[in-house]
Amino acid sequence: MKRILAGVLVTGCALAGGWLWVRDSSLVAVRTVTVTGLASDEAPEIRSALRSAAFDMTTLHVREDALRAAVSPYPSVKSVEADADPPHRLAIRVRERAPVLAIDTGAGRVAASSDGLVLRGMTASGLPTLRARSAPAAGRVTDRRTLGALAVAGGAPRELRARMERVWAGPRGLTLDLRDGPALVFGSGADAGRKWLAAVRVLADPSSAGATYLDLRVPERVAAGGLGPIDDDPDQPLSADPQPPVENGATVNP
Repeated sequence: MKRILAGVLVTGCALAGGWLWVRDSSLVAVRTVTVTGLASDEAPEIRSALRSAAFDMTTLHVREDALRAAVSPYPSVKSVEADADPPHRLAIRVRERAPVLAIDTGAGRVAASSDGLVLRGMTASGLPTLRARSAPAAGRVTDRRTLGALAVAGGAPRELRARMERVWAGPRGLTLDLRDGPALVFGSGADAGRKWLAAVRVLADPSSAGATYLDLRVPERVAAGGLGPIDDDPDQPLSADPQPPVENGATVNP
């Protein structure tokens, strides 16, 4: 019996060693890499970083942690997934963060995501604009009011995204201008989803025709107004929130 057990153990070790040798051998080395899902201005650099990391792998030993580390300098990348096709092919799918707002400081425009990341590698053209007095530091928005504006822009339903022109701070708080439509008064970025649902409901009602603004601060009781502009100087840049900035990653709104 001992001899049998010893034989089984030796055979198992040999098989395991053989598997490890094959898994990391040139017989299954990655030689062809396809990368999909990239649309940012940094696509060539990201693709090159992923290919460089992938060529150090085999199709039987794909290390997604190494792929994620390779693209960690690029905030536009949200996630990376890889599918191996032995013996030599590897397909990598990249998911990018979606820019929702262009922050304009007068010195330039940068795109930002709804969770406050500055996406310097992504184009800011075609996005609604937020004028601000200073650029976000360290690649992330921390100012409460700007985070609120990002929450508003990021919560927009698909059918209205192309009509958003700018977000600004007026006497009623955050306000969003729609092309060919009334200004939408959100007040803050809190409950942006409920406020957008209320806006869609009211805009679909023929009785809202002619309104120059919709006050969405209380989503259950939307107020429509039709008398002139709602702010004397909507082009005034957004000032920094006088309250202490939020911690990185948070989306606390006023």
